[in-house]
Amino acid sequence: MSHETKTIPDYDYEALGLMVGLEIHQQVDSPTKLHCRCPNIYREPEESTHEIRRYLRPKANNLGMMDRAVVEQTQANRQSRYMVFDTTCLGDIDEAGPVPVSPEALKTTLEVSKLLHMVPADKAHVMRKIIVDGSGPGGFQRTTFIAGNGWIETKSGKCRVASLCLEEESAPRMEETDEYIVFSLDRLGIPLIEIATEPDIRTPEQAFEVASYLGMALRSTGGVKRGIGTIRQDVNVSIREGTRVEMKGVQALSMIDEIVKREIFRQLALIDIKNELNAKGASVDTTMYDVTEIFAETKSKVIINSAKNRKIVAIRLKGFDGYIGREVQPGRRLGTELSEKAKAVGVSGLFHTDELPNYGITAEEVAKLREAVGAVADDAVIMISGREAVVKRAMESVISRAEQVLITIPQETRYAQPDGNTSYMRPLPGAARMYPETDLPTFVISRQEYRDLPVPELLTDKAERYMKEYGINQEFADSIAFSKYMKLFEKLAEKYKGNDSVTATLLARTFTGILPELKREGLNIDSITNLQFEEMFDMIAEGKLPKDASRSILVIICNESGCCIAEAAEKLGVGSVDKKEIEEYIDSVVADKKDFIAEKGPAAVGPLMGIVMEKYRGKIEGKEVSAMLKERIDKMTK
Repeated sequence: MSHETKTIPDYDYEALGLMVGLEIHQQVDSPTKLHCRCPNIYREPEESTHEIRRYLRPKANNLGMMDRAVVEQTQANRQSRYMVFDTTCLGDIDEAGPVPVSPEALKTTLEVSKLLHMVPADKAHVMRKIIVDGSGPGGFQRTTFIAGNGWIETKSGKCRVASLCLEEESAPRMEETDEYIVFSLDRLGIPLIEIATEPDIRTPEQAFEVASYLGMALRSTGGVKRGIGTIRQDVNVSIREGTRVEMKGVQALSMIDEIVKREIFRQLALIDIKNELNAKGASVDTTMYDVTEIFAETKSKVIINSAKNRKIVAIRLKGFDGYIGREVQPGRRLGTELSEKAKAVGVSGLFHTDELPNYGITAEEVAKLREAVGAVADDAVIMISGREAVVKRAMESVISRAEQVLITIPQETRYAQPDGNTSYMRPLPGAARMYPETDLPTFVISRQEYRDLPVPELLTDKAERYMKEYGINQEFADSIAFSKYMKLFEKLAEKYKGNDSVTATLLARTFTGILPELKREGLNIDSITNLQFEEMFDMIAEGKLPKDASRSILVIICNESGCCIAEAAEKLGVGSVDKKEIEEYIDSVVADKKDFIAEKGPAAVGPLMGIVMEKYRGKIEGKEVSAMLKERIDKMTK
């Protein structure tokens, strides 16, 4: 069955009662992890030394309360497998107690709190947050409230910052099947700063502005990691007739406004479906029908592959015909929402009659299916194929979600997709998943030390200072201030201040222009060390290396591991060409282009310089070639 994909319209956000809150999660670039002293580094999967396997079970907090998200996440009963490295300690796998928080991570967190005008806690209590999706071998994540009651200014008004926490990063998923999930323990326990705003944001554009500012403030400390996967945004959205929904894992800032708009679209679509179904008296028949025999001779490969030695169970949704295929986000249907609830319990998906016959399932089989569950023309039928032990629980989840369609939009946590849509993750967690960490004492945040802690210079202010102090233009100033090479730039700009060869502009152009070019060409620019950069600029400053040679030098360094700057210069042939040879070549070029020179006059210097530099680039300074050409052309045109 084909469906028309709708586009996202413009909304009156005030009329909808839109409220948005953000949670920013940023990895800290401390020497060690948060609650152990293992190095804070990433590892490649092939470096794993062995694997451990566990099953995680739901557990109550210290008050005996069980969180609904915790219960659902363990229903699939999938095994968790963990890739272990030689940098993994017993604390990572919950076989040894934790140590107090990393002092470097705490310092960075407090610097962020000062930038956001927050009030630090007198005493910090480490808490455990129950998480049993497998992303931590112990079934929990440690988190510590550090500060609250902050604010930032935006073009649309003040946005309050509710809390600032320091917590452990979870283990990333590397592989997933119906039977198990593989996690990597290299990132587990990396310090993570969590910033949560109040729901003061009223438009998607303001959400982008707030997220951009918070990201800039974090980077201004100089103490956080950079690159893909080191920062992510969670977006909480609600509208007046809808409910609060959390979208997790937004990687790109540019997608925040689109994600907000698509969640509004989803909630409005679900409200329309609810109203229409209730108006026609729709209901959910909770009876489960075993329809395995109907498909005993099916030719559908999907059914054959998923139902071998398994059960096929179906339910009837009275009055739902045509609504399971109704779009709730561009390219996503109500059936997708139901299917994701089933998948959360461990099955691979479901079939519904709004999309059948299809997938090799015949019209005759669909007719028998409808007859088996007593469906009339206005009814929809859903069926699930899977392991007998799981398929009933999966269908129970689908029934519960279908009943919610008629009542409300469920509060839940959803995963942000690259296109701006979202998919179901789990119910929205509550307070029941938090309890105190008994293996660590509380610690005091000294008010005097907090007052004495310098407030980091914002990157926007830093860019303004670069323009005044180093005389670089705004484009270079903005680029280098937000670059991961910012600290190295400042060090070298001070070192070579007053040197005519190594200017701040040359440094900025190298870090924000040449290096990105080399990266786009596939070169590993991260292999270049700060010491190598400094050695290269030392040679340029001392006149031993033309500044035009810097790009070629860096290419050699990237391509030849272990090659030093002096060796790269030798390979490039710097200094091996006699100046007299270059002068003779320039004389030959001038003689060959005399007609062109007669026509262009002094303007011929630029084009001719390109010819000379194509042959001798990196072996002589461009300004010397320019001076030689100018001298000869002046004589010729007098």
